[in-house]
Amino acid sequence: MVVAGAASGGAGLVLRGDSDIQGEKDFNGKVIATPQLGNTQDLAARAWFADKGYRLKERGGTVALIPLSNPDQLTMFKKKQIDGAWTVEPWVSRLELEGAGRLFLDEKTLWPDGRYVTTHLVANKSFLTENQELWQKILGAHVEITQRINADKAAAAKVLNDQLKKETGKSLKPEVIARALDRVELTWDPVAASLRKLAETAHKIKFLRTPPQLEGIYSLKLLNTVLREKNLPELSDGQH
Repeated sequence: MVVAGAASGGAGLVLRGDSDIQGEKDFNGKVIATPQLGNTQDLAARAWFADKGYRLKERGGTVALIPLSNPDQLTMFKKKQIDGAWTVEPWVSRLELEGAGRLFLDEKTLWPDGRYVTTHLVANKSFLTENQELWQKILGAHVEITQRINADKAAAAKVLNDQLKKETGKSLKPEVIARALDRVELTWDPVAASLRKLAETAHKIKFLRTPPQLEGIYSLKLLNTVLREKNLPELSDGQH
């Protein structure tokens, strides 16, 4: 079950700097990558191209939408083997700064108030039910850490980059992580309405064969308890 949000925004369509694509009508014959078939950026791209009147090559159309892992996107971007990528931070910034790309479309422009879910905090239903006190503490810490990060993103960027190097052996360039953090809204708000809209879109473009059933996917009671204690606004699960 979704017990809180973690991040909103940070996705977009990045084109090669030397691309001749200047507007929405210039994508015929182009190859655009997404991180994974059926992930949120892939669905957003499919919906956007359909809205602009394009058919994908897989359905006899003119635009090729291909799933590529983010590292492969950057490699093929530099080699000019793809025209662009609809992806998420920090890869949007890496394509810009390391691949000499340009942001053609920031996905937030497609959403009400520019907000849409990128990352959720999810709990096993039975574990959540059996460990309410523990989860309330986790959510309390989540809210506090989110506030601290948002209060000083420069300091947070250094901590995050140091941890990335510790975990993976590599860190990001400071300008990449700084730009990425500027584009991503770190939040405990799950932006529930955006998940429901995305699921509806997946069905509308026939990626999902049956209408999505999301009733009960959110459990925000403990989060709202934490928010009340901190005198912060409570949140809705978007269910009407």
